[in-house]
Amino acid sequence: MTRINRIGRRAWMMIGTILAAAPAQAQIYDPNYPVCVQVSRIEGSYITCGYTSMAQCQMSASGLPAQCLTNPYFAPALRKSYGRVRALKHR
Repeated sequence: MTRINRIGRRAWMMIGTILAAAPAQAQIYDPNYPVCVQVSRIEGSYITCGYTSMAQCQMSASGLPAQCLTNPYFAPALRKSYGRVRALKHR
């Protein structure tokens, strides 16, 4: 096989690989909610976060080709810790 044929075959393989690759959708994890649902469709799957509990998500996903999962990017609101308050002793 000549060098030109090998280069042409590689080029066609690269073009075929690029055309065969499915477009990827960005997955959005909302950091305000601890639970997400992943829904599978013929067109592809998607993830939506917006549930405050696993039970709430499971009720919403019931009967659908979906599964609930914990949000790996959930950032709970930080509470200020004031520590223990000591009473002042009066003399």
